[in-house]
Amino acid sequence: MAVGKNFGWGLTVGAVLLSAAIAGVVTPLAAKAEQQAAPAAPEVTFTRDIAPILQRSCQNCHRPGQVAPMSLLTYEDARPWARSMKQRTGLRDKAGVMPPWYIEKNIGIQHYKNDPSLSDEEVAKIAKWADTGAPRGDVKDAPVARTFPDGASWHAGEPDLIVESQEVAVKANTPDWWGEFEPTKIPMTEDRYVASVEIREVNNFAKDAAGRDTVGQRYVWHHLIWATAEFNGVGDAIDASISEGAVGWPVHEVGRNADVFEPNAGRLLKANSSIIYQSAHLHAGGADVKSKLLFGFRFHPKGYKPARRSTLRNLGNGLDIDIKPNEANQQLHAYMVLQQPTKIATFEPHLHAPGQRMCLEAIWGINIQTLTCAGYDHNWVRQYEYDDDHAPILPRGTILHIIGYMDNTPNNKNIPDPRNWQGSGNRSIANMFIDLGQSVPLTDAQFQEEMAERRRKLGANRPDVIIGCPLCNVIPPPPAKPTAQQ
Repeated sequence: MAVGKNFGWGLTVGAVLLSAAIAGVVTPLAAKAEQQAAPAAPEVTFTRDIAPILQRSCQNCHRPGQVAPMSLLTYEDARPWARSMKQRTGLRDKAGVMPPWYIEKNIGIQHYKNDPSLSDEEVAKIAKWADTGAPRGDVKDAPVARTFPDGASWHAGEPDLIVESQEVAVKANTPDWWGEFEPTKIPMTEDRYVASVEIREVNNFAKDAAGRDTVGQRYVWHHLIWATAEFNGVGDAIDASISEGAVGWPVHEVGRNADVFEPNAGRLLKANSSIIYQSAHLHAGGADVKSKLLFGFRFHPKGYKPARRSTLRNLGNGLDIDIKPNEANQQLHAYMVLQQPTKIATFEPHLHAPGQRMCLEAIWGINIQTLTCAGYDHNWVRQYEYDDDHAPILPRGTILHIIGYMDNTPNNKNIPDPRNWQGSGNRSIANMFIDLGQSVPLTDAQFQEEMAERRRKLGANRPDVIIGCPLCNVIPPPPAKPTAQQ
């Protein structure tokens, strides 16, 4: 300290650095001895290291009959794709990453259901495996091969009911089409509550055709807004779909994962209902295609009654989008005030060609919490379902704030011409900015119950700040005891 006080911090720092340098001198003989003593890094092999990763996070899609263009079931399948696997997994939360999961791992809540993403260690293993010649390894190390059902499987589980839409024909290289179709009758004679719904497109397009190497280029249904309602063919189907008793469902989008509803908030599918196609958007590709949708419903057990209801947030701005030419990291903002306590069940960013990422914030007084940030890839529209023990529980009056980040430059390959200004529009090359996530409104009593359960699970050593639950550490006082006069 005396040196620093009398001669300035420069000399003190210099002395410390000099001492460190002297202390760190290593002779050639010592360095050689260290190299000889250090154990060799273990070889990364397919059988021991890579196959378990592929089984957990890749093979649901990368196998015959599924959406992926190649199989990754065996070493012979995977070996030719080693460098591609390194490149795609290394993208992390950016467009093009595999598996298609874009949650940013350095901010916000990190616990989601059905999360197929890879850890940093797993990404590094794939990179090392590719860089060292993609060795097979000892067959004794290989995990038992997974078994799959015949044909295309359902990620949310085998449906209890599958309903087919009518087949549509889309000519090659034709303009985008928006419109309605005739309703599809659902063969049900009793009311049932739905635990999950998954929609799959089935078409006759060859997967190996040129120019069809993305999900968005292998399918023609860009999106479908739909509802279920009783409809006897008399009157207007759209009017029926918004009438008393009609039930709205999450939007189907290209590459989208299944909707698994909050366990206490199953969605009602009424007897004698029809699927009503409120707005379909078809996007042509490079070949004539015949296509239809399969709606896969999984039901709760008979007798189930939901204690709560789920609602579509539909938070966004579709009116005054202003995206300047040749500029990256442009921001869009939208806000919503919660009118009652709310549990946020899912986060679902919806952007278009310029979109790169979206963040969801919760603002409560001076408390601002970033709940989730996710990259965006319009070939794989994802919804992110919060884990039950980490779903945001927000008080009445919370302001939800979404921020969209846009890239209108040549670096964004989805942009036809970045010299152009862009505004709002329905086409994929125009712009939307919406969070289509699901929320569960709570009563005041349910809100307190949810927070008490969260505190119980976190335990006595819970953090002072609980992301997604700004009032979890505010314990309500016990009810006042009645006095003698009362």
